[in-house]
Amino acid sequence: MIKVSVLYPNSDGATFDMDYYCASHLPLVQKVLGSTLKGLSADLGVPGQGPYIAMGHLLFESVAAFQTCLATHGPTLLADIPNYTNTQPVFQVSETKL
Repeated sequence: MIKVSVLYPNSDGATFDMDYYCASHLPLVQKVLGSTLKGLSADLGVPGQGPYIAMGHLLFESVAAFQTCLATHGPTLLADIPNYTNTQPVFQVSETKL
């Protein structure tokens, strides 16, 4: 199992609409990725306690499954980013161990 973390950097003037993210963007992610997506979660950073304003986490069976989804649906998902944030996300792909 792998986890793709989408990290939204915090900086002066950074904005993030968690309501839109949870009510619109994540349902879009679920819809377009379908059963290939094995799980997802969202975290809102605590002000002053880290470098990220928010984080999204997506679970996949393999890197290959993620790459296939990204190639097919990446443009649709990336086009939605300006609807909830003015930051550029950073992606981290990790193997889950627990």
